[in-house]
Amino acid sequence: MPAWLNDFLWTYQTLITSLGVNGLLALSMYVVLAAGQLSLGQAAFMGLGAYSSSLLTLKLGWPFAVVLPLSIVAPVAFALLIGGPTLRLSGVYLAIATIGLGEVLRAAYLNVDFVGGALGLSGIPQEADPGMIYALLVVVTAALWRVGRSRIGRAMEAIREDAAAAEVLGVDLRLYRMGVLVASAAIAGVAGCLDAHSNSFIGPNEFGFEPAVTILSFALLGGIGTPLGPVLGAWVLTLLPELLRGFSDLRLVVNGAIIVLVVLFRPGGLLPWRLARRPRVA
Repeated sequence: MPAWLNDFLWTYQTLITSLGVNGLLALSMYVVLAAGQLSLGQAAFMGLGAYSSSLLTLKLGWPFAVVLPLSIVAPVAFALLIGGPTLRLSGVYLAIATIGLGEVLRAAYLNVDFVGGALGLSGIPQEADPGMIYALLVVVTAALWRVGRSRIGRAMEAIREDAAAAEVLGVDLRLYRMGVLVASAAIAGVAGCLDAHSNSFIGPNEFGFEPAVTILSFALLGGIGTPLGPVLGAWVLTLLPELLRGFSDLRLVVNGAIIVLVVLFRPGGLLPWRLARRPRVA
């Protein structure tokens, strides 16, 4: 590898890994929005993946190759647990419920010494390299693209456009809504594991209300017509603080202004394309 490339990767390693991790988080939001569900539990799922995987490596010394796939267990179990009562809700009520559940978990992290309390967990092995993160990002994007063009994708779009009409046509709303919540939890859990094992530290405030809204912003900015939209939105909002480093006091203002302008003038997002559906075979 050329020396200049090594220097570049060393200097911007944190930013490069953040782009990949945030891309995965954006896809975890895309999954639920694609089925018309405004669930904001992605930060909570990310935290469960980060904490559970970190405890397995720090406390038990398990190898990362085993810990990474296991990082989906706690988020998926939590999704299944909350899915029954919360999926009866919709719109802003579902958003408030899932944010509230995330805050309950954050409070637990703050007050339980076993998981580091307010100080968080440090010294996590840095096992997640950029190559691994971006490989997983490509795999998840490709899988969601394929699903989106399938019969499942058509059903999700029908639910998003008109849930009552989709149910009349035979779409099992409960099954699909639970399915997208579980898929979202799994993706966010993996993202949390990768984040923890690339930064070597996690803290409770990384998984609260503000990160949940930020993840939603990724999808709103990029658009949910294809999986590429939220990833683009994540990259823009991740790079923005670097570009505005000299205006640190105005970062959140500019960030919010960009999202408002996109919602007003490009409601479909930066990438308003829609997935081309496969023709149905009679």
